[in-house]
Amino acid sequence: MKCAFIVTAVLTLAMSVAHSHDYKVGSLEIGHPWTRATPKGAAVAGGYLKITNKGTAPDRLTGATFSAAPRVEIHEMAMSDGMMRMRPLPKGLEIKPGETVEFKPGSYHIMFMNLKEPLEKGQRIKGTLTFEKAGPVDVEYVVEAVGAPASDRHAH
Repeated sequence: MKCAFIVTAVLTLAMSVAHSHDYKVGSLEIGHPWTRATPKGAAVAGGYLKITNKGTAPDRLTGATFSAAPRVEIHEMAMSDGMMRMRPLPKGLEIKPGETVEFKPGSYHIMFMNLKEPLEKGQRIKGTLTFEKAGPVDVEYVVEAVGAPASDRHAH
């Protein structure tokens, strides 16, 4: 009985580690990078995640790569004159100490441009996030269903 409990506990821990994909670089924690599946012919997709700065100094996300797209930009969507507008952030985005910045649909996001092929649910696509102070960190984006909502399941 005791052995079965230990095996179950080990398997549960292994499964939770396999499903969660969080990353750390310097004092930054990156939570659950994901994107949505795209229809055939789509040229762009958005990348979403959370970045928490556990340090005492600000850092800045300055760039990113995505193996399925040759061009990547950091973007912001915000209301301006009663209209939702999207714009690139050429200097990146500051993550202040003690704060969490969420990249989610309708807000900050990483724009993958000129997709090489459609993104399919279940894929894991490699990328890199580059920070001004902490440097680069390799990540994998999990491809969720088309139209997948930003929800608590992405907040691992």
